[in-house]
Amino acid sequence: MIRRKYSALGAALLTAGALATTTHEAAAAEKTCPYTSSIDRPALTYVNTGPSVKQAQCLSNVWGGVPKLAVDGVFGTATSKKIIWIQGCHGLGRTGVVDQDTWRVLYHPALDCYDPYPK
Repeated sequence: MIRRKYSALGAALLTAGALATTTHEAAAAEKTCPYTSSIDRPALTYVNTGPSVKQAQCLSNVWGGVPKLAVDGVFGTATSKKIIWIQGCHGLGRTGVVDQDTWRVLYHPALDCYDPYPK
């Protein structure tokens, strides 16, 4: 009984630590890319414009990949190509739509990608 209580407490503490790390990472991303809040994650697709597109462009530049995107708030061909590449790097469907899963990886990217950037 005591073991179960400690085990549950340990799991809760690990979960709290993971949430703190997630919150810390999102806060750091907001400082680097201050265009929108990390909780503002609308679905974005080709031809969308505005601050949320700037946020996605900025976050994609922080993560990496060449070329760096112009943070102009216009979801054009270059942004679509980079989003598709990032989705592939993270095992997501290569839709080009910045959905909730894509926002998650923009804020919490994998350390490296072995997919070559498309030409």
